[in-house]
Amino acid sequence: MFKNLIFFARFFLFWLLFFAIDRLVFLCIFHKKLREIPFEERISTFYYALRLDFSMAAYIAVIPLLIFIFWYFSKRTLVNFKWLSIYNKILVTIFGFFSIVNFNTYREWGIKINHSALAPIIETPKEAMASSGSSPFLFSMFIWVILIGSGFYLNFILIKKQIIFVKTPIWLKSIVVVLLLGFNFLLIRGGIDVAPNNQSMAYFSKYEILNHASLNTEWNLISSILASTKTNKNPYLYFDNATADKQVSALYKVEKDTTISILKTQKPNIILFILESFTADLTKKLGNEDGITPNFDSLINKGVLFTNIYSAGNRTDKGLIGTLSGFPTLGTGSIVKWPEKMQKIPAISQKLYQNNYQLSFYYGGESEFDNYKAFLLSHNYQKLIDKNSFDKKDMNSKWGAYDGLVFNRQLQEISQEKQPFFSTILSLTNHEPFELPTKPKFGNKEIIQKFKSTAYYTDSCINDYLSKARKQNWYKNTLFIFVADHGHLYPKNKFEIFQPQRYHIPLLFYGDVIKDKYQGKEFDKIGSQQDVAATLLAQLNIPHKDFSWSKNLLNPYSKHFAFFSWDNGLGFINDNHCVTFDNIGKNILYNSHPKDSIQTNINLKLGKSYLQSVYQQFIKL
Repeated sequence: MFKNLIFFARFFLFWLLFFAIDRLVFLCIFHKKLREIPFEERISTFYYALRLDFSMAAYIAVIPLLIFIFWYFSKRTLVNFKWLSIYNKILVTIFGFFSIVNFNTYREWGIKINHSALAPIIETPKEAMASSGSSPFLFSMFIWVILIGSGFYLNFILIKKQIIFVKTPIWLKSIVVVLLLGFNFLLIRGGIDVAPNNQSMAYFSKYEILNHASLNTEWNLISSILASTKTNKNPYLYFDNATADKQVSALYKVEKDTTISILKTQKPNIILFILESFTADLTKKLGNEDGITPNFDSLINKGVLFTNIYSAGNRTDKGLIGTLSGFPTLGTGSIVKWPEKMQKIPAISQKLYQNNYQLSFYYGGESEFDNYKAFLLSHNYQKLIDKNSFDKKDMNSKWGAYDGLVFNRQLQEISQEKQPFFSTILSLTNHEPFELPTKPKFGNKEIIQKFKSTAYYTDSCINDYLSKARKQNWYKNTLFIFVADHGHLYPKNKFEIFQPQRYHIPLLFYGDVIKDKYQGKEFDKIGSQQDVAATLLAQLNIPHKDFSWSKNLLNPYSKHFAFFSWDNGLGFINDNHCVTFDNIGKNILYNSHPKDSIQTNINLKLGKSYLQSVYQQFIKL
């Protein structure tokens, strides 16, 4: 039985070595891009690639494993596996072809081979051949031969041609089969962690080429093909594209590109807190709740509060992208699922990096979850601290390190950074299952009590953080921005997913850098967390025209509106009139003024146009 397990170990070793050779060839071809990268970091590429390499090898192993199981329960003692050698050779040849296409795709476009690169070869081969005219044909064939030759040789020395079954009790065979299937499934999924395998698992470096090299070519291609069924056709075609685009363009058109300047300086340090589930309903000011967020409520008196802000969606991945890039949600998902598209959208971090800011990101959870890490490293964040940066003894909650620990880590390290700096902190304690390192303020018997208690804890961490920060020499030149990643059902437990109150979140600019006359000022303009990008950059006098889905909340001429969406649903709100719409049932779910049919139709058309236009842009990315 042990020898049979060795058979599969050799099979996996074969594919891991082949993927490593493919990766080595990739790095050799683009060696000029690696000159400034430390050798140790280049070598790390092979280590960080293992998770997706194992996953791809496990996918390939499914067919041999099922056939093995079939013969394992038969009465035969000797089984011929010569066909497996042919199976491997066919795949090596195909994967080698994918690799040479990948090399040329990367050379031309700077992206790994995906559905959009492969589709023309299948759908329009003549045009594809024509467009590949600049590709080095002989060199590509040479690389293909190297990959095929290497694969065939490894196949020859590693893959056994037959298996001898030892007589084994049926119960023991059943246990072995269950273990084999379970182990292979875990390799495919990537383990038992919260986050299943995704492209972010291979991302580890601030150098994009190393991330791309680490990302398994075949795994990425298959993932792209599966995802393409949802991205190559717009599911939200309500009008012709010209009509929809005209509607959306009018929303962002302003009579004058100006801003109310609330800062004493145009180049402050910036610390952005993106607070998990920190819905407006938690606060006294916006939700009329007593005692849950007393510290945040006290900050309002010395900050600039935007009272009518709505989250882009109902999950952290949507809120993270909405805040950092100003890019909307897509109805059924978020752009984070498609790294090759995600890396093309702008981000606040990129603009600040270009203006000599030092960039860092702090999160107590797994940054690979929902491809956060892929977004961060492809948008110039220079330092990424997540759960893997903390001691195991500090991982006391399901999601990772508690907020207090993360906030203190950021505070300790940011004091060593060169100014100006832009640091983002994504909190997580106020997330299901609402665990705490301290005694719960409101109890923990009921879910609402737990939610209020974790929110209170995060609020206390903010207070502790600022108390310590005030003693630092960089404090007086620092702008603090507090915004939620999304709203929440709790603590009121009465707003459905399609009601705008569910998306109402706080947005607060705070710090000594705010001019005295604006401290304690409130702005009631309806807006979105997407508007953080344009609003902040305008204060810094940094151009933001490429943030086409973000508006400056401090421009008196910008229009009052916000768009939000959830799975197959959308909402649009302006001037206190809100309409939400179900794309499956094709009906209005919520209407704040049902008697106003004219404004209802206007808002519904604007919401549909918005979703159609953003999805159309997403397709083109």
